[in-house]
Amino acid sequence: MTSPPNDPRDLVVLTLCGSLREGSFNRALLGAARELAPEGLTLEAGTDLARLPFYNPDVDGEDPPAVATEFRSALRRVDGLIIATPEYNFGVPAVVKNAIDWGSRPVKDPPITGLPTLLLGASGGASGTMRGQLSLRQSLVFTATPVLPRPGFYLTFAAKKFEDGRLHDEPTRELLGTTLKVFGEWIRAGCPVGRDGF
Repeated sequence: MTSPPNDPRDLVVLTLCGSLREGSFNRALLGAARELAPEGLTLEAGTDLARLPFYNPDVDGEDPPAVATEFRSALRRVDGLIIATPEYNFGVPAVVKNAIDWGSRPVKDPPITGLPTLLLGASGGASGTMRGQLSLRQSLVFTATPVLPRPGFYLTFAAKKFEDGRLHDEPTRELLGTTLKVFGEWIRAGCPVGRDGF
């Protein structure tokens, strides 16, 4: 359910966490995103990716698993998607790729196609999940899922920027707030990829 350009109503965005750790930086990052989301942008927690079975065409027929049906229905009813993912071995965790696989079916009408998407990532090291996000973008190119080109969001040395699960680093909070604002504007503008601001 992508909004037409200049739609005045509130946008609803689904959020997915690519980490299964309850105390993960990426889960905390999504918490900060909900706190800092600008007016007119509502962030909803999406399916716990641990609940999605590994994609198997043999079980994805007329009666797919209920959790997969719920996930696809959620993708269809929102205006955008935010994926916060760690980086594992220069890529993304299996649960993230698995979610993309479920969202890319059925082939004739995949719910993830055309859904405006923002990628976020928090890392304990210096990469900030840059390579993981690049890997994820490759899959989203195939599914024709538009991803916000810039600004990118790659949170480095995350342990220094969170305390008791809350993002306290002010420059990072400011960048996250700006990124969310731009994401909302990008959705409303029809997801342009040219030089004029995105």
